[in-house]
Amino acid sequence: MADTEHNYSPLEQTRLEKLERLRAAGHEPYPPRATRTHTSRAAIAAFETAEGKQGSDPVRATLAGRIRSTRLMGKLVFAHIEDGEGRVQLFLRSNDVGDDALDLFKKEFDLGDFVEASGEMFRTKTGEASLKVESFRMLAKAITPLPAAKDEEIDGEIVRHAALTDPETRYRQRYADLAVNPQVREVFKTRAAVVRALRQFLDDRDFLEVETPILQPLYGGAAARPFVTHHNQLHQDLYLRISFELYLKRLLVGGLERVYEIGRDFRNEGVDRTHNPEFTQLEFYMAYADYHDVMAMTEQMVAHAAQQVLGTTSIAFQGQAVELAPPWRRMDLKEGIQELAGIDLDACQDAASLAAAMKAKGLAVDPKAPRGKLIDAIIGDVLQPTFQQPTILFNYPRDISPLAKNVPGDPATVERFEFFIATMEMGNAFTELNDPLEQEQRFLEMGRAYDADKDEDFQPLDEDYLRAMRYGMPPNGGFGLGVDRLTMLLADQPNIREVMLFPHLRSREDE
Repeated sequence: MADTEHNYSPLEQTRLEKLERLRAAGHEPYPPRATRTHTSRAAIAAFETAEGKQGSDPVRATLAGRIRSTRLMGKLVFAHIEDGEGRVQLFLRSNDVGDDALDLFKKEFDLGDFVEASGEMFRTKTGEASLKVESFRMLAKAITPLPAAKDEEIDGEIVRHAALTDPETRYRQRYADLAVNPQVREVFKTRAAVVRALRQFLDDRDFLEVETPILQPLYGGAAARPFVTHHNQLHQDLYLRISFELYLKRLLVGGLERVYEIGRDFRNEGVDRTHNPEFTQLEFYMAYADYHDVMAMTEQMVAHAAQQVLGTTSIAFQGQAVELAPPWRRMDLKEGIQELAGIDLDACQDAASLAAAMKAKGLAVDPKAPRGKLIDAIIGDVLQPTFQQPTILFNYPRDISPLAKNVPGDPATVERFEFFIATMEMGNAFTELNDPLEQEQRFLEMGRAYDADKDEDFQPLDEDYLRAMRYGMPPNGGFGLGVDRLTMLLADQPNIREVMLFPHLRSREDE
């Protein structure tokens, strides 16, 4: 046995000894190929079809999967194996496989091992469709036992009591979590279905899916702190993108009128139940559209995703009913803050007066925050918790929306909206600014404001983006959606880490 640095437990040592005995007996525990003919579901379906036809030939199958349970009964062994589609019972009898082979299975095969078994499908006396095994072999010996899970029958239903329930361990060892908790596998099947539905919706409306750089010489498209890396060959600092926006809008300049991207963004920010530094975003940009057009598309797209994934737009999230079918509630931001927070934004034209109004209402105030960030805080603390049903909050302050067009006749307000479902912010959209001169001025103003505030969450001036705009950018509407949060909603999961296969976690010394 090869020397390693891993400190094997007594149980692992026992399994290593079994592995060596298998090899000594001429059985390779990790063969290069499997010869599966049916999944568990396909084998059972084929057998049940044949059962219903008189004179049908027996259903022969070679199945493969992980051993999840065994029952030893003298000359018989009952075992369940699990594959990606479910479980099927194996029936091993000495008369069929031989005494030596049955003894080998009993002694050297463990829960968690991957096996292949060939034989004929039949129904046991208890009525379970099973495989009467004629031959079997090891496909992969599991050295480390999986966390044990106990199944219990309650009121005629199988209830699983899983040993692996600690969230920290589940996130760090997602492979084990997936192996022992089938409901977790279903969450990630739902996630894949969500992404398929979003793509289908946009593809059906003549959008072109594209890919833009993840490593960027200048970050932009959002107010967030970036991750910084370095290109050794080019001797150049680069940033992991915080948004796709500025690159996607360059494509509008080039004549691609409807574009979208689904991919990873990276923001060097805190972690909570709806935030992770690495997350999946959908952004689309549509020429000759404004934020009213995008509002309608937002309602339609989210309802479409729910219908495709769940078969309904009437869902429950954490025990609360949510109706995703259009039309959604729409609320003007100023009116919403006046109604729900009792603060008149028109009477608070600077940060000092707004901070004083917030304090008078008993709201928490960051004394260093500019006016735009104070408004953001009111939205998050007062308005957002009331948005259980889908709500579009529109017309945002210009000073926190440097890429959006002004509301006509109101230089302090832009055509921007955010939408909320089940009290979560789900996405953000604009009537996009396409005047290069005004865009340059916005970049400069924002840079000065944030530099004075010593805040790193600002939009740096992007000269190449301005150059693209100077060639002429069509009027357009833009949209961004957090795919992880939409998955949380449709999979009924309260934490973003539950819908990310490998969320980033703090280092642990014993990993």
